[in-house]
Amino acid sequence: MPAAPAPLGARSPSSLAKVFTGIVRELGRVVLLERSEQQARLSVTAFALAPGLEIGGSVAVDGCCLTVVEIDGGTLSFDLSLETLSRSALGTLGPGRDVNLEPALRAGEPLGGHYVQGHVDAVGRVRSLEREGDGVRMWIELPPDVLRYCVEKGSITVAGVSLTIAELGDDAVAVALIPHTLGVTTLGTAKPGDLLNLEADLIAKYVERLLPGRTEV
Repeated sequence: MPAAPAPLGARSPSSLAKVFTGIVRELGRVVLLERSEQQARLSVTAFALAPGLEIGGSVAVDGCCLTVVEIDGGTLSFDLSLETLSRSALGTLGPGRDVNLEPALRAGEPLGGHYVQGHVDAVGRVRSLEREGDGVRMWIELPPDVLRYCVEKGSITVAGVSLTIAELGDDAVAVALIPHTLGVTTLGTAKPGDLLNLEADLIAKYVERLLPGRTEV
């Protein structure tokens, strides 16, 4: 079914900043993941966000910036390239799985989390979950090329959620999840072994790039 005309004030491709803040706006649910050798089509429910979007708009799905290619009522569809499938955990999703959704930031909107591109650097694995009062301390195993950009009290995006690094390990970081985050994102149902999309802090990457004598990677 063709998309209806966007309502007044809706995000349009030309008005989108194509950046995100890591503040989840809605929990969507996977309806379909249809894979071929080189690509895939992902469809998710987004009943709250869909009325304010149109074809060509950008949405971060579990932290991965995707382009809306179809809107059918409250369901959004996206095409996933081979690069997206190889770099992220989106290819492991199945019908019924919840995903974190955030529309691209519009000019004038507050930057609630930190500057997020929606470009997944790698996939991490949940090592452990430890109760801390009403919250949870989650340890996530990171590959070296993401860990190098992490500092204690710095920022990292996990499954599209802007988080502060509470502790650094040799091959992992810990993040402290408050009850609100547990309640409104998929991190509240995460368990050891789960794969999560990661995006390192962009500022750290630029700093490394500009430093004299940096190591080529």
